[in-house]
Amino acid sequence: MTQRGSSQRLSAQDATFLYMEQKDSPLHIGSIGVFEGQISYDRFVDNIRSKLHLIPRYQQNVMPAPFNLGHPTWEWDQDFDLDRHIYQVSLPGATDAELYEKAAELFAPILDRKKPLWEIYVVNDLEGDRSALVSKVHHCLVDGVSGIELLMIMLDVSADPAPPPPAPEIEKKPPESSFMRVVDALLDNASGDIDRLASRARMGVDIAGGETQVRSISRALETIVPYFQVPMARAPFNRALEPGRVLAFSDFSFQEIRQIRQAAGGTVNDVVLTVLGGALGRYFEMHGQTTEGRTARILTPVNVRRDDEKGALGNRISMLLVEVPVGISDPVERLKAINARTQALKQQNIADGVETVADAVGGAPPIMQAALGMLPTPPNTVAHMVCTNVPGPMIPLFCNGRRLLGHYPLVPIAWEMGLGLGVTSYNQKLYFGYMGDTATGSDVQRLKEFTDQAFVELRSAAGVEKSDLPELGVAAEPETAHRHAGASQQALAADAG
Repeated sequence: MTQRGSSQRLSAQDATFLYMEQKDSPLHIGSIGVFEGQISYDRFVDNIRSKLHLIPRYQQNVMPAPFNLGHPTWEWDQDFDLDRHIYQVSLPGATDAELYEKAAELFAPILDRKKPLWEIYVVNDLEGDRSALVSKVHHCLVDGVSGIELLMIMLDVSADPAPPPPAPEIEKKPPESSFMRVVDALLDNASGDIDRLASRARMGVDIAGGETQVRSISRALETIVPYFQVPMARAPFNRALEPGRVLAFSDFSFQEIRQIRQAAGGTVNDVVLTVLGGALGRYFEMHGQTTEGRTARILTPVNVRRDDEKGALGNRISMLLVEVPVGISDPVERLKAINARTQALKQQNIADGVETVADAVGGAPPIMQAALGMLPTPPNTVAHMVCTNVPGPMIPLFCNGRRLLGHYPLVPIAWEMGLGLGVTSYNQKLYFGYMGDTATGSDVQRLKEFTDQAFVELRSAAGVEKSDLPELGVAAEPETAHRHAGASQQALAADAG
């Protein structure tokens, strides 16, 4: 991300989410947070207002560069009004299924680019004296990891939190003239060209593990190119998308997942992919498709943030394409096969290579990148679906003193992938969130059921007994909680200052 004058320019990766967005395939992420008790709308708005200086991006618009000579810039919204971003909804006596149906309706529309790219819906009067927050924020502003950092600021780590630090004086300048924005875009492009030339001069210099950048790119291409060349057996949900959305969720004991790892090996992400593979195997069979020798191609984002980038908004992700065997009936054997594949990808530094390739592509002129985003989407022959897995806080969070009972991820779907899976952890549980379009319909709920069955099978095969769900974690002491949240607050504020 570059900065000139009072504006900051989006990185190529952040801007890509704007260029590639289409009306029927919006590229925002979000979540459903379910709370005990009712959340006062007025108190919630006041609470967010008191924290806005910690997340300046929430007060900034995305402004395209004239003639797309540069990537868009973040500009202060001179007419910013929280009433255009936070809305209240009442669902008297609504069940979980009715909440999810309403959340899908709220999540489906594309965000209005005439204002900062986020919305929150305060939903009250759910059955069992519960309430919910349904949030949506554009992917150009956050990825999964920075979204969790944002969550830690929007909510509190104790029921009686310390007040946020006072807001500094910030001059919220209006955008510069069109002429100056043209000049800034050209200067930023020139600066970027110099940086890329310097990077290319280092191409032969060894990086981590003795791998050169050239070799890293080569390895990435060796892995990626075959997926464009070898036809993919398409799943029923691999087709043009319909505009509506359908949701389904599962949650599992994190203690049981730890015990599965200890008994059978692998990482948390390997366990997730093993469960997903079992669910997809049942799904393919339900649709009369063979699973013998078949794999599902799962695109999994990988966080590539450096330590000094933690807390910064925006996207710092690479991708791994994992072949998940759906025809291995023994879940432990499936887990071992997946672990072997993911470890091989890591040892080959594929994620680093993909990032390097993406950076090279990001060096193309912004006008060309923006134009590519307007072209018809080519057929998807690469992956069946995306599965994200983002670690979240393992302690309870609060909103206006109300405890967060469950945190359900919402992921975008696009590019003929009519099904996506978001996974996140919160307070000793792992939450699975399926997103499908209306054409996928009831299949989304069936996949949730297949996921539950696949997890039980894996747990049993690994010799892990069902554990009682753990008590909600203990809230952090106010002094410790304030210190824990402070680093994220400072980093996010500095990122957009």
